[in-house]
Amino acid sequence: MTLHLKSESTPQTLEAFVADRLREAILRGDFKPSERLDENAIAAQLEVSRTPVRAALRLLAAESLVEVHPHRGTVVCELTPDELEEVYFIRRVLEGSVARLAAPHIDDARLHAMEEVLQELEATTQPDLWLDLNNRFHHLLYEAASQPRMLSIIEYVRNISAPYIRQFIQSPAHMAASSEQHRRVLAACAQRDAALTQKEIEEHLQAVCESHLVEYVGSRTAV
Repeated sequence: MTLHLKSESTPQTLEAFVADRLREAILRGDFKPSERLDENAIAAQLEVSRTPVRAALRLLAAESLVEVHPHRGTVVCELTPDELEEVYFIRRVLEGSVARLAAPHIDDARLHAMEEVLQELEATTQPDLWLDLNNRFHHLLYEAASQPRMLSIIEYVRNISAPYIRQFIQSPAHMAASSEQHRRVLAACAQRDAALTQKEIEEHLQAVCESHLVEYVGSRTAV
């Protein structure tokens, strides 16, 4: 696995630099759930010592992205179907609530930006770009609530489910359904209807959860 050396921002520490690179790789699906992370290989690729790698892995463990085992080493977290369902329940509660707070404060400029992102999202077939645009669309909505602490918590929970989204978007049917759901969210935002925006976000996440569970349980059964 090749880790990217450069970042758009300049981390203050080697620990942050390594954590950023590993986090990106996990969220992109480059490192799969249950895959073991080799400290020596990571250190060599990123041209650092093992000390910041160990520190970075502890940070990612606190984010529930990896698990550190005394004898087995560090592995990417793998959720059970029940755990994945729990993550989506938490997401529905948090993201539905912040969407309700955000809807009345969405101005025309933000609405236009959301429309542009959604058009790009519907046009792309590149998984990495799709994931980035999907996150951008949701962030534009939630940001209007002006609740930075809640946004931070939402990002933490969204990251836990991120490695499983790539499998979901391999299906054109799932991508088309997601696009239709995003369109309903955008329409509710255009009305500045708080209750409707919350409802559309919650239904969108419930639909994604159900699709994820079908695909994920099927993939585990096939192994």
